[in-house]
Amino acid sequence: MTVVHPNLFLINQFFQAYVQDDHNTIAQILSKDIRWVVPGKHPLSGTKNGIEEVLHYFAQLSKSAFQAEPIVLGVNDQFVIDCHRNWSNRSDGINFKGMSCLLWKIEGEKITEVYNFPEDQHYVDQFFTAVYSKLI
Repeated sequence: MTVVHPNLFLINQFFQAYVQDDHNTIAQILSKDIRWVVPGKHPLSGTKNGIEEVLHYFAQLSKSAFQAEPIVLGVNDQFVIDCHRNWSNRSDGINFKGMSCLLWKIEGEKITEVYNFPEDQHYVDQFFTAVYSKLI
């Protein structure tokens, strides 16, 4: 029998809900005071505070057909670090392919803070700026 660290279980639960666009499950595993930090200079960048702002961010992110798949996860009792593939398959040809890492802080079996570290911030900025200039 394999024992999975509870923080890894929580992050895997997040990714399953993310793939299914299940905002109810995502909301249940986030702290009400969640801080989600999205670096860069694009329409989705900035710090999202609280469940409502984070869920709004995911709703906006889904408009870009942006997807994520974990590659590797590391864990301790307070943090998870994950590296994952990101991609999009948009019909307008504006697509993304890259990697990023997220540092997840977990307290009381809830995700309390997330920091995003993209492979190429300039590429991320260009992608989201191009996508969202078409959506406005």
